[in-house]
Amino acid sequence: MPKVGMKAIRQAQLIRATLTVIDRVGLADASLALIAKEAGVSTGIVSHYFGDKNGLLDACMRQILSDLYLAVDHHRKQADDQPASQIRAIIDGNFDVSQIAGPVLKTWLAFWTNSLHQPDLQRLQRINDRRLYSNLTAQFARVLPAQQARDAGASLAALIDGLWLRMTLAPQPMANGVENARELCYQNLALWLNAAAH
Repeated sequence: MPKVGMKAIRQAQLIRATLTVIDRVGLADASLALIAKEAGVSTGIVSHYFGDKNGLLDACMRQILSDLYLAVDHHRKQADDQPASQIRAIIDGNFDVSQIAGPVLKTWLAFWTNSLHQPDLQRLQRINDRRLYSNLTAQFARVLPAQQARDAGASLAALIDGLWLRMTLAPQPMANGVENARELCYQNLALWLNAAAH
């Protein structure tokens, strides 16, 4: 009889192994055999919990998205309730340390690419896109007219995603890229808030 709680432990172990293998060899070469070897289990265990590689990638992305939402929520709870502070917290959450580790970055990139061809990943990507846009737009709407708030939300969401892509592909150390990315996002925020003041 299996131990109580073993399923959650095994799934977390396999997700960590998947992130490590994707970081090392890329998604295309991240076979179930390599992932199982990294986790120290048989390929049958991987199949038992996730079915196939797509199921495992889906679970990895759900975990990364959950970590992202927790990071954003944490930063927002630390900030005051002013729109500028809340938007800065959303920016900070999107560039949180939980999101900048090499394995997570490479898995994000694989996720974005594969979401073009896999309906389940495409659905997760749409949910993530809408969540970022709606969180930003809701805060901008507190200080800008409705259409301007939507434009500001779309602008900043696109900037965050674009900076993420550039950082993932850039040869520079990630820490420098994150600080520069945050600063560019803060500047974008300041431009929109300056428009609200006039």
